[in-house]
Amino acid sequence: MTIRLPQHLSEAGANLVAWVRDYSYALRWQANGVVRSPDPAAYRLPGAGEPAVVLLPGIYETWAFMLPVADALRSQGYDVRAVVELGYNGGTITDMANLVQQHLREYRIGECILVAHSKGGLIGKHLLSSHNEAGLIRGLVALNTPFEGSPLAQLLPVPAIRAFLPRSAELNALRALHHVHADIVSIYGRFDPHIPGGSHLPGAHNIQLDTRGHFLPLGDPAVHEAILRGVGLLTR
Repeated sequence: MTIRLPQHLSEAGANLVAWVRDYSYALRWQANGVVRSPDPAAYRLPGAGEPAVVLLPGIYETWAFMLPVADALRSQGYDVRAVVELGYNGGTITDMANLVQQHLREYRIGECILVAHSKGGLIGKHLLSSHNEAGLIRGLVALNTPFEGSPLAQLLPVPAIRAFLPRSAELNALRALHHVHADIVSIYGRFDPHIPGGSHLPGAHNIQLDTRGHFLPLGDPAVHEAILRGVGLLTR
């Protein structure tokens, strides 16, 4: 005899399992970045031409946290750039965007596409709206970005986290910048424990996948395929 759980209970169970796996994945990749200390130059492909792909990690993540995404992009012939100056990305959205802009200028990166995770997508949107006078940033592919903020940010009394509150000054300023939404591809799943409201962005190219988790999707081949699709869309 087969016992079927009510749909809402089975969904809750799947979400709980995903939540546990999500944090396990995050801890493993944080440690991996420290132990491996990967060389960002290994992901360069100077002869690939433009646009280059610039990685923007989430809060308290180094660029190495996005290595699975970098591997997928590099395998498809993209010149992948890591902004090591971001460190663990704990500064304000404005300050981090300024660091990225300085990196683009210092290393003479011409046309590029931003590929971001979580907070990195907010930094990318700021760059599109305030640091793209020459139009060299072709667009942004963002994975699990809290474009509308997250009420869970109130649980931690840390300024860097509180910036994700739906009514924070930084998010309110970004929310008003609708004119760049057409140049953004927002990718998200069916359950994100950090962003209860999801990452749908009106006016953007929204791609919802059957994934669960906030960090775990970074290692999912289906997500990599969606990111590559998004990059291709912005390259046209």
